[in-house]
Amino acid sequence: MSATPAIEVQATLDQPLGMSAETFLRDYWQKRPLLIRSAFADFKLPLEPDDLGGLALGENVLARLIEHDRDADRWTVHSAPLDEAIFGRLPDRDWTLLVQDVDKWDTDVAELLEAFRFLPSWRIDDIMVSYAEDGGGVGAHVDQYDVFLLQGHGRRRWRIDASDNPDCAFRDDVELKQLRHFAPSHDWTLEPGDMLYLPPGVPHDGVADGPCMTFSVGMRAPATSELLLDFAEHVAERLPESRRYADIDLAPAMHNGEIDAAALGRAATALGPIAASMTTPEFAEWFGGFITRYRCAQFAAPPSHAVNADELVQALSAGTSLLRHPWTRLAWTRHPGGTTLFASGESLACPRQLAERLCNHASLQFDVPPTDAECEVLTALVNQGHLVLRS
Repeated sequence: MSATPAIEVQATLDQPLGMSAETFLRDYWQKRPLLIRSAFADFKLPLEPDDLGGLALGENVLARLIEHDRDADRWTVHSAPLDEAIFGRLPDRDWTLLVQDVDKWDTDVAELLEAFRFLPSWRIDDIMVSYAEDGGGVGAHVDQYDVFLLQGHGRRRWRIDASDNPDCAFRDDVELKQLRHFAPSHDWTLEPGDMLYLPPGVPHDGVADGPCMTFSVGMRAPATSELLLDFAEHVAERLPESRRYADIDLAPAMHNGEIDAAALGRAATALGPIAASMTTPEFAEWFGGFITRYRCAQFAAPPSHAVNADELVQALSAGTSLLRHPWTRLAWTRHPGGTTLFASGESLACPRQLAERLCNHASLQFDVPPTDAECEVLTALVNQGHLVLRS
């Protein structure tokens, strides 16, 4: 009988996960939590607390400020847009600032994602950054997605419940989705560079031990209901109005008002196109479009001046780079007819080599002019705002 994998490991320079990526995915991914000491050796803070506070005041930034009154066990949530005056009246402890999508606003923070390239890029949602004063936190809770909690500055105490069937009932007296009961099985204090991985559904509670900053790399995990609703809508839009529930084999009604087994069978037949579509290339096209626009807070906007293929080739030949818009999500699929590239919900036929380059690199340069097929794709992406020309 094999031993249960360790819940705490020490990273090394050649194995920042404390093991190979293959071992991590086999033994831990979506299965069990893992604390990785020194996952980011000699961690350099990519963002200062004051910069995070300034970002939280920006327009269209998703941010929350959470205060905890310990004596009354009262939690107060302030959601964006936040006013600068709120920071001036905060106490010396028991509050935390949470800012979503910081990787879209700060290139240094975005570089942290390079360490997670062993995961499909379309699975990564964002990097949320939290700053907390001593005692600050959001209470015990569960997430329905995988998350890597990287300690960036100061110390944070994390407690988790790694039991098989934790109690996940929520309190009904607070605005936050906090657990009514929390029975931690493990208790750690993380130092800068330490990282805690949590699969979905693991109760946890993080409390600042002095001023601290944490970088949370969250995954994208749509609910089955979200997948079903979007896919059904995708299929429905493509069905002709003439396709309807049919009962050509109808027999005289035996009991008025009864929905009999035959009627249920006909209804299932009428819904057949949904199930049938799940094994066709159309399903891959739907999923690629869905997952690259799922949970996107913002989307790239077309430029004020569209470029044509000749202008693009001339610019690239002169050394101009193509930068991926920070809010654009890319993915691709292969099929018998070639490769499809997805960009924030849109799909384009694309040479596979170019699709891989676009997903692998946020900035591209072309020493050799792109082919006609590549140029067609690049021109479309530039004119949709997904790629930006930079000299």
